[in-house]
Amino acid sequence: MTHFGIICPGTTGHLNTMFPLGHELQGRGHRVTLFGVLDAQVKTLKAGLEFRAIGRAEFPQGAIAQHLTHLGKLSGLAALQYTVSVLQQNAAVMLRDVPTAIKETGVEALLVDQVSLEGGTVAEFLDIPFITICSAVILNREDSIPPYFTNWRYNPSRWAHLRNRAVYELLSLAKSSGEVIDEYRRDWNLPTLTHLNEGYSQLAQISQQPAELEFPRQHLPHWFHFTGPLHSSVGRETATFPAEKLTGQPLIYASMGTVQNRLLKIFQHIAEACNSLDAQLVISLGGGASLESLPELPGSPLVVGYAPQLELLKEATLTITHAGMNTTLESLSNGVPIVAIPITNDQPGVAARIVWTGAGEAVPLALLNVPRLRKAIKRVLMEDSYQQNASRLKEAICQAGGVNRAADIVEQAVSTGKPVLAQTLTVYPG
Repeated sequence: MTHFGIICPGTTGHLNTMFPLGHELQGRGHRVTLFGVLDAQVKTLKAGLEFRAIGRAEFPQGAIAQHLTHLGKLSGLAALQYTVSVLQQNAAVMLRDVPTAIKETGVEALLVDQVSLEGGTVAEFLDIPFITICSAVILNREDSIPPYFTNWRYNPSRWAHLRNRAVYELLSLAKSSGEVIDEYRRDWNLPTLTHLNEGYSQLAQISQQPAELEFPRQHLPHWFHFTGPLHSSVGRETATFPAEKLTGQPLIYASMGTVQNRLLKIFQHIAEACNSLDAQLVISLGGGASLESLPELPGSPLVVGYAPQLELLKEATLTITHAGMNTTLESLSNGVPIVAIPITNDQPGVAARIVWTGAGEAVPLALLNVPRLRKAIKRVLMEDSYQQNASRLKEAICQAGGVNRAADIVEQAVSTGKPVLAQTLTVYPG
């Protein structure tokens, strides 16, 4: 059996993807250790996995929570820049500390979150196999695909390709974690990465998107796999929920995730937009704010600090969300259409894919107001096509294989040491 190591950001969205995969591998007899900052320790141990702390000086207990508190008050470019700066700091710590920790723990292979680009360099330096896991929207650069942080829709025209390429070139010039990775690669006598895509696994790349939720791709490697969501209750917050307060009306579930959830005005807009509807609104604050911090909301929605999201989505008629990948996939896994209010990072890109598939609508934060949001909500609730497309994606997710298929791919890649080639996949236009 294999001792797997996990490298990923110590935030809920990424941990909730890695924990189920690690748990599945552990159930198959493997050993799994997560290398991360102290803030991830309790959740990791609760998920039943082993934990090795990295960067205690730079990221003492509570450091990530402080970063998230600050990030939750930001939006747009400012939030994206702040996220990148934290990832840069984390990459430097990982490159410095993880190789020694891996040797001491006897880890034989790595599962590396796609945003933790340094993980592939660590694996290459130690000459151990690694598999790339795409917890967020797929980051592989391709001129036909808009950059992940934009809300641009897919457009096959030449001018759109040129626009996308220009932005990618600007990103390559910007200061990023790639600089510290390049420095370590030089020190470790590894070849310089000439393209971001070279930093991903050459054995297997696994995305928790179904293929139907991705824009048409032309240049993904043959070992790229769309497995669908890697979700379960493993490692999740246990939420006490007043189910007796549910009225039996159509349920609208609203969540801005666990990071971008401190822009309290958004919850006010959501409550006002839903006030006139024959439906019950349930708002989850995701731990970002106290119930007391919210003003009295119109329509008296049911507001909780945390909600049992997986259970509530089974009953929901509509999800209003920041378009985080996990909430998006969990909604679509239940055939629930979406109204997205993307805030930053990959959320605009996820929202653009929701709109492209016809499974929902998006209202950019800069244009958010009550009339516009109410119009989007009513449209998604009243027009059958949204429900039909959400159901189509539910079926695609059911067929994709999920965590079991992902674990099969991981085991085959490590046991054979050869690329695990994907079957031919058809991406259906929205």
